[in-house]
Amino acid sequence: MTRAATPMISTWPYTGDQEHHTWFHADRGPDSSVIQTGDRLDVVVWDNQENSLISDGTKQTPIPPLTVSSSGTVFLPYVGDVPVRGLTADTARDRIQRKMEMIVPAAQVQVQVTPGRNNSVDVASGVGAPGRYPLENRNTRLMSVLALAGGVNTALRHPRVRLQRGGRVYETRVESVLADPAMNITVHGGDQIAVLEDSRSFTVLGASKTQKLVYFEKERMNALDALSASGGLNSARANPQGILILREYHPRHLTPGPRGPDMQQVIFTIDMTSADGLFAARQFQVMPNDTLMATESSVTAVQTIIGLFGTVIGVSSSVSNLSE
Repeated sequence: MTRAATPMISTWPYTGDQEHHTWFHADRGPDSSVIQTGDRLDVVVWDNQENSLISDGTKQTPIPPLTVSSSGTVFLPYVGDVPVRGLTADTARDRIQRKMEMIVPAAQVQVQVTPGRNNSVDVASGVGAPGRYPLENRNTRLMSVLALAGGVNTALRHPRVRLQRGGRVYETRVESVLADPAMNITVHGGDQIAVLEDSRSFTVLGASKTQKLVYFEKERMNALDALSASGGLNSARANPQGILILREYHPRHLTPGPRGPDMQQVIFTIDMTSADGLFAARQFQVMPNDTLMATESSVTAVQTIIGLFGTVIGVSSSVSNLSE
């Protein structure tokens, strides 16, 4: 593995338990909310004229709750279907009032909107109070929703936020969202959000100081990060010229040529004794389920063999002495 090769390798497919789309940066939406299918409208009509259709003496009449249909309309008695989807509450009130003035010239209309499924988000797990939360406006941010839901569960190890939108899944670390305001995205009606423990991991074997399963400590970890997380190399045993990273790709990812791997099982080798190898290790990204193996030095192998011969000679000598 060299510095020249790492840009090409970085374009190869992602491997791991689950593929997800790259997190996106925040955009700003209007501060007002708009009516969507499934929202409920509570409409009250006021009229103080003597010949008003409202004849109960109160000068007002509430209309039974109206649910915005799949075609984006609500049905008003004497008026018919009124398109309201995509309008703000104030704009919808003006439109309904103009329609009502056709039959009640002096009518004044009051409209209150209760968000439905398409103007709410679902927070499923990893927070203090999972549930459905209506959006106050089109500029509601992810961290605001998580705060409304009771905050992230502090018992989770390296929590990640998972967002499902339009049939796609996006994931990133919660700490990344906290650190970068641009990642605190605007949520959309119908979004489904879950906060999960980061289960991504890789295995460290061979002549490192520890041999264990290591969980990702941040969103992206390079080979140097991985070695550091495992405690580094065993100075008495490791061969720094032979750091191996074993990776398995899915068969659908196989691509002849440099655009992708041409074999399912690939071994990347890094020489940590050269400047080029060190910079390559800093650029090479470790992926979930990789195996990082530090090979043993040739000196250690010779010492092991000598030790084995020494044991055999010692045993042979003991047997010979006993037979005399």
